[in-house]
Amino acid sequence: MTPLFLVCRVGTVLCALPVERVVETMRPMPVEAWAGAPPCVRGVSIIRGVPVPVVDAARLINEEATEPRRFVVVQAGDRDVALAVNEVLGVRAMSAGSMVGLPPLLRDATVDVVTAIGTLDAHLLLVLESMSILPQSVRETFGAVA
Repeated sequence: MTPLFLVCRVGTVLCALPVERVVETMRPMPVEAWAGAPPCVRGVSIIRGVPVPVVDAARLINEEATEPRRFVVVQAGDRDVALAVNEVLGVRAMSAGSMVGLPPLLRDATVDVVTAIGTLDAHLLLVLESMSILPQSVRETFGAVA
């Protein structure tokens, strides 16, 4: 069976998330800043009555940050994380042959969240690993108060 991915636009790049990790997509919710959080963490939002960390996908992949138009809530280990993106394009089936692992030069230079690269409709496509979206330091701090 061909794996399914939720494809989102983040700045000029397309990002894909394994659909089995996606909880829901929604309009952005109000975000409260989180003191001392890394630049990719916008803060915390209350989603369905639960505080959820919000990660700016653009900052995560070194794109220019803009105001997000959608949240994609994903499972990141034992908690949910809201990924702030520009646009949700839909679900696509993508074969492993359409994506490649990161070449050594990019593997050393990129964040751990990107697991593979490819193209989709002539656009660069980054496959994201939801387990790595929330930085470990924030996961530990957030886990202590949640």
